[in-house]
Amino acid sequence: MSGPAAGTAHAATTTDVVCLGESMVTFLPSQPGRLADVPSFGRGIGGAESNVACALAAAGHRAAWVGRVGADGFGDHLVETIAGYGVDTSAVRRDPDRPTGIYFRTATDRGTGAHEVAYYRAGSAASAMSPANVPYEELFAGRILHLSGITAALSADCLALLRELTAPRPGRPLVSFDVNHRPRLWRDGDAGVLLELARRCDLVFVGEDEAEEAWGIVGAEAIRAALPEPSVVVVKRGSAGATVFASGRRPGPRSSNAGGADNGPGPRSTEGGGGEDALGSRPAYAGKADSAAGGAEDAPGPRFTEAAQAARGDTVTVVPALRVDVVAAVGAGDAFAAGFLSATLRGLPVRDRVRHGHLMAAAVLTVPGDLTEPPARDHADRLVALDDGAWGRLRLGPGWTAADRAHEEVRTP
Repeated sequence: MSGPAAGTAHAATTTDVVCLGESMVTFLPSQPGRLADVPSFGRGIGGAESNVACALAAAGHRAAWVGRVGADGFGDHLVETIAGYGVDTSAVRRDPDRPTGIYFRTATDRGTGAHEVAYYRAGSAASAMSPANVPYEELFAGRILHLSGITAALSADCLALLRELTAPRPGRPLVSFDVNHRPRLWRDGDAGVLLELARRCDLVFVGEDEAEEAWGIVGAEAIRAALPEPSVVVVKRGSAGATVFASGRRPGPRSSNAGGADNGPGPRSTEGGGGEDALGSRPAYAGKADSAAGGAEDAPGPRFTEAAQAARGDTVTVVPALRVDVVAAVGAGDAFAAGFLSATLRGLPVRDRVRHGHLMAAAVLTVPGDLTEPPARDHADRLVALDDGAWGRLRLGPGWTAADRAHEEVRTP
């Protein structure tokens, strides 16, 4: 199988989101300190894309994870654990010649200089993913295909696969891309390819800090300027919250109804009504940007001219972050993406999508690991519906997802 043919018809959609990427067995320290000093480790799982799939499945969506693992005990553990969250793992491939990747990390925040990660993933089963050996029929069977920049860093074959999956073609599902820049995985300068991939997608998640580190681009407006093609760009700004740029040509997941025109490109009806809630489903990327947007040779992305901005018709939505009593700052970005995608599938307004992302992230931030049970949907919906003042007073700590009523979590410091 050398890749999907342009114009291939979609089968009846039975999956909401398909996530592709490497998942690894992670060893979590029994106590804080340097890796050299930690006496023992507990076993868990880690992987940006599988984290998103698990969170979506726990939130009640039909999620699938596609990847490659070794024909070993660690591979068994990964597949069984991810499937235990309700994720469809039927398209995962086992590699008899390459091992499942593993890594060790310290207990400190990933954003601090004291944080250590020791990867043992070179030559892993997942690094052998390529356009020739992935199940395209499963990848394109969902309403959304979710990818991340981590996969592109694993090998030349993995990069070729992401270029294939993000290529424009009729009937492509909405392609969601989390930049997920991991400096340890890239040689100097190579991370610029993440900008190329992001520009070919429909919905992009990117942190202000990683855009500056990977591309030298500073600020939300400049990030949007460098990413003019995606219909939705979500700029994560840490404690300042998130800024979303949504253009007039909004993509959206195809209807889950079997058969019929709803499964192809075109607008769809949503639970939230029309306007900003109604998303079309065609890919935004149409090849090289025209010269009106600026020359690609002059910068990592086209310039954000006033004419281009007016033609795009962006709406800009800024949503403050929540105050959270953090237990462990790992997995929050994946949870945020899952919350945003969950609300997108439900056709909610942009503000509510971001708030659901913040709540999913808060659920993970208040537990030790990368994954946790999200708040019940009605509970999350009550919190999302709070007015701006009440949202600003919200503070979430360990155990908040089990609370019966929204007001029980609202407290002042």
